[in-house]
Amino acid sequence: MSKSKVTPYLFILPAFIIFTTVIVYPAINSFWISLHRWGGLDEMVFIGLGNYINLFTEDIVFWGALRNNITWMVLTLMFTVSVSLGFALLLNAKFRGRTFFRGLFYFPFVLSGILVGIIWRWMYNPNFGFFNEFLSLIGLDHLRHTWLGDPDGALFYVFIAALWRGVGAPMILFLAGLQTIPSDVLESADIDGAGRFRKFFFIKLPLLKETFMIVLATQIIGSMGVFDIIVSTTGGGPGNSTQVLASYMVQQTFQFTNMGMGAALSSVMLILMMIVVVPYVLYTTRER
Repeated sequence: MSKSKVTPYLFILPAFIIFTTVIVYPAINSFWISLHRWGGLDEMVFIGLGNYINLFTEDIVFWGALRNNITWMVLTLMFTVSVSLGFALLLNAKFRGRTFFRGLFYFPFVLSGILVGIIWRWMYNPNFGFFNEFLSLIGLDHLRHTWLGDPDGALFYVFIAALWRGVGAPMILFLAGLQTIPSDVLESADIDGAGRFRKFFFIKLPLLKETFMIVLATQIIGSMGVFDIIVSTTGGGPGNSTQVLASYMVQQTFQFTNMGMGAALSSVMLILMMIVVVPYVLYTTRER
């Protein structure tokens, strides 16, 4: 083989080694562990697909966690994407101080999910939290609530905290997409008498197709892997009502020392994410 043919492989060799040792090997090893019953210190007992069979046929917490992940994903696509697009449209207009507001709305995203969870957990505190104190201040004591202690609504209250933190990143992506729209196209629409809504639905939205693909893919992947803000607010409670796949995986692995089940959960999460990632990669790398 000539030197010119070998050189490209030498360039990608460091990345390939890192990818193999950090991504591929741990994934394969995790799948191997998932085929065993193992507490971490005792001897591994091979049980084949026993952990997976138990997950899908007997473990009601798993189905609840999966349902919560899907609910979280739907809420993200409905609210996080739409709110971030709305902010991007507002902040794309020319007005004094728009740079400040761009930074203001983006700032929560640079905070860690754990920190945001702790902040909002105190705000939701039933005794002296901001929301209950504010309700008392305006004379609505009857609306005071144990926000994170409500099994029916805790997931949605946690999502509000995630929404506050999460709109910054897609907002910046939408802003970048809006600024790539040729100004002459919008000017032509103005000359033709197109109103604000017509320009949005017939010009801006179609030209934001690529941006939407990026935003939707990243938001879906993030929804399937949500963990930190759940753990720092409710820990999966009350009564597993806010349990998601990632938090349940950590609970099985480290709290219950059930390494095999935890590895099985991680493999299921990997497959679910690949369902999103593979089509996205194929779409973005297709020949144009």
